[in-house]
Amino acid sequence: MTSSPEDPACEVAHGHAPVPAMPGRVLVAVFASPVADFLLRYARDTGYRTVLVEPDAERAKPMLDAAEVVLDGMRSEAGGPADVVITDHHRPELGPVLRDALATDVRWVGVLGNPRHPAPHVPALTELGVAPDEIARVHRPVGLNIGSRAPAEIAIATLAGLIADRNGRPGGFEF
Repeated sequence: MTSSPEDPACEVAHGHAPVPAMPGRVLVAVFASPVADFLLRYARDTGYRTVLVEPDAERAKPMLDAAEVVLDGMRSEAGGPADVVITDHHRPELGPVLRDALATDVRWVGVLGNPRHPAPHVPALTELGVAPDEIARVHRPVGLNIGSRAPAEIAIATLAGLIADRNGRPGGFEF
């Protein structure tokens, strides 16, 4: 079967054309974690510029090859408008990092976590004086609901949800 010259996506999918550059696509994974490692690697494969924000230099070391840029805090140099995913909601730096992310030109920000448990970012941001409308910008849960459990599955679900959102699609099997 041959690809269709009038469908550039088909040409790419069949390897007859290079993957086009995706200008402006930046994925920021906050906090070094197994999910962040997969998320950054997969994001790079899908055309994102990848950034890891990890305040602890020791925790960042094992992930230096997963991200194109490693920062010790969230700031505009992350390359916004970025998609920001907090990959560990148990870290004490959660509130300040989220507050700083919301103060930049992020396109989308979300926190991984089980929706059946209380959202730890809400009290953390409230305590820091972040306005309720800004707190409401934080998505939780994130990604497509595929029942993911393992870090690689969580990363795939998260990245698929971000790609669907960027492309104005609902995700899932509806086209």
